[in-house]
Amino acid sequence: MRAAAAAAPASPTHLAAVDQVDALIKSIRIPPRPSLLADLQAELASSDPSPEAIGRIVARDVGMAGALLKLANSSLFGGRRAKSIEQAILFLGINQVAALMTGLLARQAIPTNNPALASFWDVSTKRSYAMMFLSRRLRIGAPDIAHTFGLFCDTGVPLLIERFADYEATLQDAGAEPVRAFTDIEQERHSTSHAQVGSLLARNWGLSSEVAWAILHHHDYPVLEDESTDDTIRSLVALSLLADRAIRRYQGHAGSVEWDKGGERACTYLSLDEDETAELLDELEEALHDDH
Repeated sequence: MRAAAAAAPASPTHLAAVDQVDALIKSIRIPPRPSLLADLQAELASSDPSPEAIGRIVARDVGMAGALLKLANSSLFGGRRAKSIEQAILFLGINQVAALMTGLLARQAIPTNNPALASFWDVSTKRSYAMMFLSRRLRIGAPDIAHTFGLFCDTGVPLLIERFADYEATLQDAGAEPVRAFTDIEQERHSTSHAQVGSLLARNWGLSSEVAWAILHHHDYPVLEDESTDDTIRSLVALSLLADRAIRRYQGHAGSVEWDKGGERACTYLSLDEDETAELLDELEEALHDDH
């Protein structure tokens, strides 16, 4: 009986709904993986990745080379002075270089011409640095994974603004919603969310499965209490709440709707008490001012 029930065909209504969502996803322009990223990932997948080969890949993009040197010389990495791409790779490590390159390529590939996105990459970059800082400071996970997640977690937003004429209003309403999940508002109005679209982009670009899953769940705060969910995913979601809280403070905002929804769960998951959280946020806000 159980087998028969499991094998029962889906109803026409269910199939139509699946087809509709499928068609919707296909109508959203997901930028293809850049060739530079494919070359970098191929080198990283080799048995012995070569810093020299990675340096040659980086050098093919002048803006990328400059950004790499800037990050290597920032206080996040001890303020050492890298004078060449090769030195920067040695200071940062191959995985961190890959994370930085991936973010820069995303910036080139994802459209942010809408006025509502004027500060999109500035905030994404600050989040990526904040995620790195927290990963190092709390010794949770890999800093390069945290960096990549920080850059990519909201990449579905510009893609949905490009797809839906009324998505900007959804963005404002969802951002101000004090109780319901941000993604619930998106689903209600557009049958998808920036978390779903960003997760799809991450998978299409060959990013780690942990990053893709964490993007999918980064507004799903009950996941922090779900012991069946991978710790890497829960850590990224928890750290992102701290990062965004610090960025809001850096921007001069007294409060944060998302922190009100998930901050307590994040601190519980990270075993941070009120004083430790306050100290950590102060340190992070100071680091953001120092680097930007």
